[in-house]
Amino acid sequence: MTEEFHQVSQDQRRALLDTLGIDLDALGDRERAALEALSEEVIFLREEVARLRDALSDAELLADNDALCPVFNRRAFEREVRREIAVAGRFGTPLSLIFIDLDHFKKVNDVFGHAAGDNVLLRVSDILLEHTRETDIVGRLGGDEFGIVLAHASVEATRAKAAELAQRIDQIMVCNGDADDVPPVHIGASCGVAEWCDGQGADMLIARGDQDMFAQKARRKSARPLNV
Repeated sequence: MTEEFHQVSQDQRRALLDTLGIDLDALGDRERAALEALSEEVIFLREEVARLRDALSDAELLADNDALCPVFNRRAFEREVRREIAVAGRFGTPLSLIFIDLDHFKKVNDVFGHAAGDNVLLRVSDILLEHTRETDIVGRLGGDEFGIVLAHASVEATRAKAAELAQRIDQIMVCNGDADDVPPVHIGASCGVAEWCDGQGADMLIARGDQDMFAQKARRKSARPLNV
């Protein structure tokens, strides 16, 4: 193991010195030894920088991810919204947002416990990730609220996608196994849509999506009683 590591180290030193255009054979013993020691230090520092860069990348990933679901947390989601707005503003491309709020989520926690509630959130995030494009940005905004940013998507296409996602989430049902004394809870989703307008910031776009979500929730309640 030691000889193999030494050989690799020798090759690394030789490659570095060749890159610098240094011919060790033309140097005296003292100069050669000094340069070899210096090259080893440079190689070590390069590897340490690469290791730290990887560690930083991992830390940034953890900082961006929601604590439970495999999607962005709110801070990272808002940052990505700002980035997409900058791109849309520069190139004049359409940009829309879906704001999702789950129905009856609190009842799931109250009746079946927080573990069941966490499972619902994971199932919802899986639905959102499986039925959106790789370029779409999905985030959990807090509690039972999710957001999706769709670049290069018209508001009509975004509304169609919101309706599709709501229909899929509406199929989620939480029950207590074979127990007949506890009725199941049907999860639903109220989805608001907001189209980005020139001069509008991320906070306003999200707020408009939130407002439309409440309007959609009111329509759902008036159209049919939500299962409780």
